[in-house]
Amino acid sequence: MRSVHVVVVGRVQGVGYRYSLRLEAERYGVTGWVRNRTDDSVEAVVEGADEAVDAVLAWMASGPPGARVDASRTTEAQRSGATAFEVRDTA
Repeated sequence: MRSVHVVVVGRVQGVGYRYSLRLEAERYGVTGWVRNRTDDSVEAVVEGADEAVDAVLAWMASGPPGARVDASRTTEAQRSGATAFEVRDTA
């Protein structure tokens, strides 16, 4: 099992990025959360099997149609014990 913290920068707010990410997370069976940040980036924690986390990270590199990902930063994170993937309010 793996847990990563990700910050994605670009045109990632107002394009359905968070809700599309939740669908991808559910598709791959990962847990965690995603939220907008006040600096116009998106922040997420993704937890699950290594292959599933890698698949979600690959999707996050481009996002949904209409998004433009300019950069992302991924770091290993402590497991939160989340049992689902949730969309959170802006941080």
